[in-house]
Amino acid sequence: MSTLFSPVRLAGLELANRIVVSPMCQYSGDDGCANDWHLMHLGMLANSGAALVVVEATHVERHGRITHGCLGLYSDDNEAALHRVVSQARRRGTAKFGIQIAHSGRKGSAQRPWHGGNSLKAGDEDPWPTIAASAIPFGDNWHTPREATEADMNRVRDAFVNSARRALRIGFDSIELHMAHGYLLHGFMSPLSNKRDDQYGGSFENRMRFPLSIARAVRAVVPNEVPLGARITGSDWREGGLTPDDAVNVAKALKAEGIDFLCVSSGGVALDVRNPSDLGYNVAIAARVKREAGIATRAVGLIVMPEQAEAVVSKGEADMVALGRAMLNDPHWGWHAAAALGADIKLPVQYLRAGPKLWAPAAKR
Repeated sequence: MSTLFSPVRLAGLELANRIVVSPMCQYSGDDGCANDWHLMHLGMLANSGAALVVVEATHVERHGRITHGCLGLYSDDNEAALHRVVSQARRRGTAKFGIQIAHSGRKGSAQRPWHGGNSLKAGDEDPWPTIAASAIPFGDNWHTPREATEADMNRVRDAFVNSARRALRIGFDSIELHMAHGYLLHGFMSPLSNKRDDQYGGSFENRMRFPLSIARAVRAVVPNEVPLGARITGSDWREGGLTPDDAVNVAKALKAEGIDFLCVSSGGVALDVRNPSDLGYNVAIAARVKREAGIATRAVGLIVMPEQAEAVVSKGEADMVALGRAMLNDPHWGWHAAAALGADIKLPVQYLRAGPKLWAPAAKR
């Protein structure tokens, strides 16, 4: 029997298999609101064969977005728009739905990728001031963020809590906190981007203080049966930055705050950092986190082939795998993986005639 296609339980949620669609920014919202693009995109992925689809990084305040096209969950309009999209996708698809809530920090006020992906400048489309752990730009020719004050941190913490409450009202099956990729919470964690000399900087414990306060506050409003997780960085891929040893310690600290699962990603702390290009380059770090912190883990990062994904979970290196670009390239990746691994998978009734028992080409995959 395929381990990839065996069920897994996170808190009160049982997932039919170990395949997760990774959150992928679409940069296509309307003042934070999901629209028909998201309905098409998420509706397609709801029938990908993955047990869980995680909605893209959805930001907790308007000036916490990366771009003007990023989703938010900070207003009633945001909530209503996302409720419409997710309700329709869930009704038409086989997957459960999770959401990643986030704050962009110093990586905000940026252009959409297809417009260059650079920092918005004066004269561009309404740039805004950003906050960060320290007043250090994300990269050359980027704006300089303002060092976050206690008032900023209190406001952002409340915003995370309010977004989590909105996510629960929408009916999401799981919630995860974005603590990776150089965004605000990772920016506090990493010694490369946090040069503070107060209680939020310096030692590992100090750099974790604000991110852990977010986890604690959100856990207090998310019922125990709803899985609450976090995406963390396994490595900053730069000397002096976070390492896999730190990832284990971050995992232990988050587990102590009641976090149920972790998605182990990496990189993104600065504009000129480049991640490895090896297949599954985060898997070994995820395996360490799972083994040493004793928490459910998801591996992500160039997991492409069914046999590769099967090996990750069957060897116990991670409990789940998350796929991003592989799912965009093949929106029925889960179907094809099931055929390759000899597993059965639930199809929409409208597509049953394309299943392996009724269509010879599918049986031969």
